[in-house]
Amino acid sequence: MQKVKVITINVNGIRAAKKKGLFQWIVSQNPDYVCLQETRAQKKDLDSSYFDIVMKDSSLKGTYFFSMKPGYAGVAIFSKRKPTNIFAGINVPEFDKEGRVLRIDFDDLYHSAPLFSLVSIYFPSGSASEKRQESKNRFLSEFKKNLRSWSKEYTLSGRQFVIAGDWNIAHKEIDLKNWKQNQKNSGFLPEERKWISEVFDEGWNDVFRYLRPDDVAFTWWSQRGKARENNVGWRIDYHVATAKLAGKCQKIWVEKEPKLSDHAPLIAIYDL
Repeated sequence: MQKVKVITINVNGIRAAKKKGLFQWIVSQNPDYVCLQETRAQKKDLDSSYFDIVMKDSSLKGTYFFSMKPGYAGVAIFSKRKPTNIFAGINVPEFDKEGRVLRIDFDDLYHSAPLFSLVSIYFPSGSASEKRQESKNRFLSEFKKNLRSWSKEYTLSGRQFVIAGDWNIAHKEIDLKNWKQNQKNSGFLPEERKWISEVFDEGWNDVFRYLRPDDVAFTWWSQRGKARENNVGWRIDYHVATAKLAGKCQKIWVEKEPKLSDHAPLIAIYDL
């Protein structure tokens, strides 16, 4: 068995997070994988010297899926090993042009998960307008098809999945501080919560809740007021895994310090 450390964090701009010490922190954590969301950069923004700190002090290499719109969305995965396969997008142009879903596969790497896939995902936020909420709803519908396709892979070939990232939905009342006031707000709408419940009912596992069913922990705080200082937050960042892999998770936690973004890293250790 190998202990495999997987970190996910919405960086709210990779260049801004770099200035706050993101990459020094990543190196200090010595992870096997890091999933980033909302990189808000394009390839031209990341010159060859940009990640010297990572390349010099660790074996992590980055795989990116950039948004076509400058300064918007985008995801990445840093990994110590070279992937067997890379899949960018969900074959829906509306969302693939925003760079929201990146999957990397590793075959014959882990004894207990010979077929292993890691996904970095950034769900749309519907809070900006009714139009954006409609777009989010379309994403949920389309992504459900991908989840069912991946479930078939799990059933037919035994491929194990971890889908790590910002799902932009708090599932239950325990997952946000002011749930009563947010029942009509994007991220805690009844239809969104029903959608994610259906995902879990179909065999996917919220790894945090699998290990820590009653713990209160948040991963995102509004930048208004003193939300973070008062811990008025939401748990919207997840590790979602196939059943066997969820059972291989030994530990999962939110790392509140240092403050690298308006989100906190969610870190898990898997025995693979």
